[in-house]
Amino acid sequence: MTPTVLIVDDSLTVRMDLHEAFSDDGFTTVLCASGTEARAAFVAAVFDAAVLDVILPDADGLELLAELRGLRPDVVIMLLSSEQEVADRLAGLRTGADEYIGKPYDAGYVVARTRQLLGEAPQGADRTSVLVIDDSMTFREQLRDLLEPEGYAVLTAASGEEGLRMAADRRPHAVIVDGVMPGIDGATVIRRIRLDPALRDTPCILMTAADDYATEMQMLEAGADGFVRKQQDLAVVLAKLAAVLRQSAEQLPIEGFGNLYGPGKVLIISTNDDDRQVWADALRPEGYDTVLSANIGEALELLAEQPADCIVVGFDDDLDRARNACRSIRDVPQIGELPLIVTGDEHAMLDCLSAGADDYVRRVDIPEGLLVHVRAQIRRKQSHDESRRIREELMRRELDAAEERSARQLAETRAALVEELEWRNRELEAFSGSVSHDLRGPLQVISSFAEHVLDEEDGEPLGEQTRHRITRIHAAALRMADLVESLLILARASRGELRRERFDMTATARQVISDVAARDPKRIVEYAVPEGMTADGDEGLVRVILENLINNAVKFTRKVEHPVVEVGHEGDRFYVRDNGAGFPAEQAGQLFRPFARLHDARDFPGTGIGLTTVHRAVERHGGEIWAESAEGRGATFWFTLPPAAEPPGPERRANPRRSG
Repeated sequence: MTPTVLIVDDSLTVRMDLHEAFSDDGFTTVLCASGTEARAAFVAAVFDAAVLDVILPDADGLELLAELRGLRPDVVIMLLSSEQEVADRLAGLRTGADEYIGKPYDAGYVVARTRQLLGEAPQGADRTSVLVIDDSMTFREQLRDLLEPEGYAVLTAASGEEGLRMAADRRPHAVIVDGVMPGIDGATVIRRIRLDPALRDTPCILMTAADDYATEMQMLEAGADGFVRKQQDLAVVLAKLAAVLRQSAEQLPIEGFGNLYGPGKVLIISTNDDDRQVWADALRPEGYDTVLSANIGEALELLAEQPADCIVVGFDDDLDRARNACRSIRDVPQIGELPLIVTGDEHAMLDCLSAGADDYVRRVDIPEGLLVHVRAQIRRKQSHDESRRIREELMRRELDAAEERSARQLAETRAALVEELEWRNRELEAFSGSVSHDLRGPLQVISSFAEHVLDEEDGEPLGEQTRHRITRIHAAALRMADLVESLLILARASRGELRRERFDMTATARQVISDVAARDPKRIVEYAVPEGMTADGDEGLVRVILENLINNAVKFTRKVEHPVVEVGHEGDRFYVRDNGAGFPAEQAGQLFRPFARLHDARDFPGTGIGLTTVHRAVERHGGEIWAESAEGRGATFWFTLPPAAEPPGPERRANPRRSG
């Protein structure tokens, strides 16, 4: 989609200059000469960006900015003004401008900065782009006619300086440059491209009318990837271009770096008005936007609102002020890494460099030297950023590889543990069978013989000590039998598939209560079970859950005068509640560990496996179990039995989930 820019300026020259620059770059423009026309366009026109003049015959640019920001909060807004004071720039940025550009401006910078703020890809970005730099319009058009039918997007520039700025803005896939041009020649263009971190890998072909071999060697030494004589058939250009594009190195997928010749901003700080203007005049022809400030305080305030690419500081012969300015800039974390250049007499160089300056330009070397030093410092900063980002990218890749190795090792370890667990389960199953046959039989014999001896009335009466000993043998055999039975149930809960079905939970709970009550008929316990409870699960394992929970409830109410055990449900949660001994609430997490006990075994005997068995059985159903209690106030054990997952289909019903 073609972006649209609104241009508001009372100068016809400025409007047409910006219109031409934006149109050449693929923008659609809406032009307004006054505040009245601008306000009408705010409501009626559709645009993505706006360039507003600060001073209009019938309106204040800052007021227009505030109105536009209120109506179109997402539009990119740039202020264009002849007002160079930092206070005016700060006022514009704080009112809502995304950029503030001083006049005289560079149209290429305005367009490039607008596209940068919009995040727009240049026109033709979906095709391989080739930048042609030649001072001959005829030859530029010949190359366009040659390349466009082959599917290339062709960009053109009439000079080396313009070509470098366009390369920075558009980042072409390849550059074709004439060897001899006014201003900087083709070899210099290629050398500067090789110095730019963002452009250094761009393939470059140099064309020349020279016919000697020495010139070709000189151009290749300058950094050209290919060399074509203008006397040759232009088809050679296509072949060389295809070759250099094919051989271009694949780059790491790291976010783009800033360009050395792209839209750059230089902050100039000096107490001398003439110096500030001379330095700005030296930098503007190279496409830099210059910001002029008279003191370090307002400069730091501006940098907090608007970043810069380089800072130039000059304070005549006031060495202390220059040193303090360097230290003040370096002390601010957000801007402390910006390139900092100081200008002055040579005797102050060492002091300024030790105070934090990156470079020093002698007064006698300005203006030519200032431009070279600014470009060099920005290049150094970009190279540093490039190296840092590459290191970060490589580190990220190494971390990703390490995570992948760790995940693989974890998967292998988990697989080994699963295999060992399966083997242990098979071993447990075999052991369970052995226990069933080899232990239950002898225990039954011991228990029965002890009962027979204790109940025998015809023989010689047992002495008190003998009866006590046989009673202990009988109790130990019963406890051992309970322990074996608990282990068998625990093994069953830990293996095999569930035999799930919908069953009557109320009926199952009443059967369990009947069995528990029959074991001690003299004990009076009040039981409560509601009608209509149903569950989806393995009824056999659910019976084990209820047996253990109800047995525990009965056991821990032995010291209560009127024991009550309640089985019920709330929504999809089931519970078993008693009014017995309870336990400290903070110890609830220990209940489900094997052989864990919270009470003295002499008061409440047991194996310590029952609740572990319950926990395994509930987990096997995909449910949860937890307990609530307070010491001396009974306990409530909650558990869930989620329905089995249904296969996908049009009649699939939603499964209820536990709430709360």
